[in-house]
Amino acid sequence: MSYHPLFNNPRIKEQICEIGRRVYNKGFAAANDGNISYRVGENEVICSPTYICKGFMTPDDICMVDLDGNQLAGKRKRTSEILLHLTIMKHRPDVKAVVHCHPPHATAFAVCREAIPQCVLPEIEVFMGEVPLAPYETPGAQGFADTVVPFLKSSNTIILANHGTVSFGKDLEEAYWKTEILDAYCRILILSQQLGGITYLNEKKSRELLDLKKRLGFDDPRFHDENCDLCSNTAFRDGYKEGDAPKVSAFEAPPQFPGYLQKPAYESGKGGAGNVDMETLVKMITEQVMAALK
Repeated sequence: MSYHPLFNNPRIKEQICEIGRRVYNKGFAAANDGNISYRVGENEVICSPTYICKGFMTPDDICMVDLDGNQLAGKRKRTSEILLHLTIMKHRPDVKAVVHCHPPHATAFAVCREAIPQCVLPEIEVFMGEVPLAPYETPGAQGFADTVVPFLKSSNTIILANHGTVSFGKDLEEAYWKTEILDAYCRILILSQQLGGITYLNEKKSRELLDLKKRLGFDDPRFHDENCDLCSNTAFRDGYKEGDAPKVSAFEAPPQFPGYLQKPAYESGKGGAGNVDMETLVKMITEQVMAALK
């Protein structure tokens, strides 16, 4: 393969190998699973090759492609799934690093196509938010890469149905951390369900976390969409085709709170569950009591 000046970047190559070791040691990529990439130029991306264990890569194994997937440099052949990385980079010029792998707990949600609950853990609300689930497509071709496009504007972490996850950011460590945070959260959710179920935060505490997120300078779709429910996984509803949206089936359904941009239920005389106001609630209880006395 011909020489390319941007390919001579030992620091980035070693970083890709280091992230590969982390992914492998965490059990996020068995055998040859997963792939990692970093954009080094306007049209140049350094990436892991195909058919290699991410835990045993060396800088000499790394290759380079352009944004159309054509290989520019490297002794080994580039991975076919690089098209997923390149599609993300084309739609998100701010993204320089992409990590795709199969973290087991998050991938369990991918296989079940289960919506990941919100309003449960403070760290997830502040540092991640809603995680969309891209529809399934056979990996490797452009059709597979295109499944993430509807969710790229408002997310840096996406679950791939029946496949795994992809996370991305300004550098390799940030992209990797998002994967680790997501899988740790999914593990906590699965363990909590075995203990009897999760407990959702109330509306006031959920809003406080979003206030904190805004003060820290992190963005969230709930800051921009008035009809985006506080806890009910609605930020990406327009990106799903009919029947593709993940469902809440393994967990108790989340409470229905007004959107972040709407007036809080506790300030408008409405209760948190289903936004039922006190007058209606009293009437419902009275009717049930009277019916029981007949």
